[in-house]
Amino acid sequence: MADSSTQSITIGAPPERVAAVICDFPRYPEWTDAVRRAEVIEEYEDGYASQVRFTLDAGVMADEYVLGYEYAEDLSRIEWHLLAPSKMQKAQRGSYDLVGNPDGTTTVTYTLEVELSVGMLGMFRRKAEKMIMDAALKQLKRRVEAPGAAQ
Repeated sequence: MADSSTQSITIGAPPERVAAVICDFPRYPEWTDAVRRAEVIEEYEDGYASQVRFTLDAGVMADEYVLGYEYAEDLSRIEWHLLAPSKMQKAQRGSYDLVGNPDGTTTVTYTLEVELSVGMLGMFRRKAEKMIMDAALKQLKRRVEAPGAAQ
């Protein structure tokens, strides 16, 4: 597997609200630039998604893939992995770790490992991962902190 990259951001909302936005997969196209479609194809008994099909179009990279999800009981950790290789990816593994802070904010740590099917120099891959993670965290923060965001 590729090296993992990790970034964190502080979001002005409690962990429950952050987790609610992360777990609302069908609404990802409303707030993430690259996701064109996110479809829950299988759920656990508690209603949380166990498998989600994503259609991604990030300009130079378009892909469709299915991720399998697992959750900590208190939703302090949400993790996923690629269920089968796709056109662009051999493997993907990632997680969000949510830590509530005394001031009512949440520190979100995003960890991502992606092994692409196409060759890419390590320097470019790391730059691409950083851009993906920056965008994902900033878009999550904007969505959670927006007026009327999931409560």
